[in-house]
Amino acid sequence: MSNLFENALKTLEKLSLEAKVSNEVLEYLSNPEKVFIINFPVKMDDGSVKIFNGYRTRYNTILGPAKGGTRFHENVDINTINALACWMTIKTALVGLPYGGGKGGVKVNPSTLSTSELERLSRAYMQGIAHNVGPTIDVPACDIGTNSKTMAWMLDEYEKIHNVKAPALITGKPVALGGSLFRTEATGYGVYLICDFVTNKINKSPKEIKVAIQGLGNVGFFAAKFLHEAGYKVVAVSDYTGAIYNKDGLDINVLLQNISNNKSATLKDSNLLENIGNIQKISNEELLILDVDFLIPGAIDGVINASNMEKIKAPYIIEAANGGLSSEAINYLDNKGVVTLPDVLSNSGGVIVSYFEWVQNMQCYSWSIEHVKNELTKVMKEAFDKIWLLTEKEKINPRSAAYSIALKRIEESLMMKR
Repeated sequence: MSNLFENALKTLEKLSLEAKVSNEVLEYLSNPEKVFIINFPVKMDDGSVKIFNGYRTRYNTILGPAKGGTRFHENVDINTINALACWMTIKTALVGLPYGGGKGGVKVNPSTLSTSELERLSRAYMQGIAHNVGPTIDVPACDIGTNSKTMAWMLDEYEKIHNVKAPALITGKPVALGGSLFRTEATGYGVYLICDFVTNKINKSPKEIKVAIQGLGNVGFFAAKFLHEAGYKVVAVSDYTGAIYNKDGLDINVLLQNISNNKSATLKDSNLLENIGNIQKISNEELLILDVDFLIPGAIDGVINASNMEKIKAPYIIEAANGGLSSEAINYLDNKGVVTLPDVLSNSGGVIVSYFEWVQNMQCYSWSIEHVKNELTKVMKEAFDKIWLLTEKEKINPRSAAYSIALKRIEESLMMKR
């Protein structure tokens, strides 16, 4: 069993005890409902055939159809998928969506595949899971290593297999195929919203807040964009090659424009750093221990762990990455008084707008971008306020409050079905 699923279950067990939910709930949520493992062939461009390992976990459906992304990454395994599906179950319950939790993926480095190989892989994966997913059963979406194009291929394959039109099967697809406006930006925008909600609670203005963002993928990119536009001082960002820092704030607009113009470039490339002012190159590890107000781990899981948790200086952590903190780091930083807004809240903007996309597809009606943003803000603000109120009332940390709200919603649903 991978540490990621072990950590997920450790956290679940600890917080279910704190929430005082029944042992039945803990047992119910400690095991996925259904796990599908598929090993499927894909013809490569050179004529050879390669076997890939694919997975889809329908973790829990007590509140509605399973919901969760599809990850193409070389570190994908069934335990990682189970952990992510478990967290999605908590996330959808926390923010009040009529969904359960799910997750899928393929063990592959998509950057090594040609476009045609990636299409054949996407279609072959859907062929393997097509009879186990559906708009009212299990609704996939995009995740790390996949995007709207990948979802378009998967949707097309599903519709061919079942001889139906089913746009509500999958979310994160192109707008032309029924995707929602603002889905691409939603997770990063949600991270920005949580930062803004916290800033208001601590009676500060954005210009007083220094932010460090670990990771410049989709989430980090848009979080940096919206934070900068709102007046926050983003002093450091990173990708897998390293980090850049300016104590007075980076010129985020220029940096993000450079990234948009050259998506394959990294912070190691000088052309990406043109015209953004004075910067200091630092390591990813140095970014995590900067003296900033908000630290946003927004890339890989477990980046804050036993090796660096004692060096963390930020009083607030906005956990944008799934499992950004290890279980040891969670316990240590909670005891130290660091306030962590957990992943099940901070990165929930993506699944919320995925839900909006699903609703639009089911109703055959499209929403304006303003309507999507307003509804997203409303849902996240309500979830945040419930968590903040419970933390103050019960003198507990936000993660405990978030899990308590989610677990009690699941417990109530279980009791109603007895």
